Amino acid sequence: MVKKFKYLPIIPARAGSQRLAGKNMRLLGGMPLIGHSISFAKANSLRNIVVTTNDAEVSNYAQQEGVGVIERPDHLAGDREPTITAVQHALEQQEQEYNAIILLQPTNPLRPKNLLQKALKEFEEGNYDSLMTVSKSDKKLGRIVNNSFIPFNYEIGQRSQDMEPLYYENGLLYIIKTEVIKEGKILGEKNCPFFVNHPFAEIDIDTLTDFKKAEAYLKADFE
Repeated sequence: MVKKFKYLPIIPARAGSQRLAGKNMRLLGGMPLIGHSISFAKANSLRNIVVTTNDAEVSNYAQQEGVGVIERPDHLAGDREPTITAVQHALEQQEQEYNAIILLQPTNPLRPKNLLQKALKEFEEGNYDSLMTVSKSDKKLGRIVNNSFIPFNYEIGQRSQDMEPLYYENGLLYIIKTEVIKEGKILGEKNCPFFVNHPFAEIDIDTLTDFKKAEAYLKADFE
């Protein structure tokens, strides 16, 4: 595929994870967690890959991998700081102009091999402002109110196959026009929910349990 746009791949990897200390450099299949996103970007022939981080260990690793590093200021690296501010900061540091950014989160290290090329094709042909990957949820969800379970997306006794289809944001990939980023948004008005039906979409690492699940999925060698 010949890309119409010039893309900047950004990998955000701040220090200080509260639930899984040092997770960005924790080895998954013999490679640091962040290395999987770097490897995915390289495998898809992406250029000018940058990691935005306030973690010296992550910075050193990224440089060893030949990847650009943006030193993220501490005020943009807090627990409650949204990803958009780090992406905006990284974009502001670039000397070149880009049409869109490709956001690869280290916490989603496992991605289908052909994901990016299919997503870019959809993004460009549909002339979208942004693209996010989603997957279908078959779970019967509800609320607990006054110690009672109140179904949310189904009725008691309803078969799963008869439920209205619902989808969740899986975090595997985001593509966003730079004009949207400059407006302080991650998703634009014309946003593409790009459906991904793959076991890797279940992996989003925040805890040790998530990490162990990722190890198992990596060993399973899903196509």
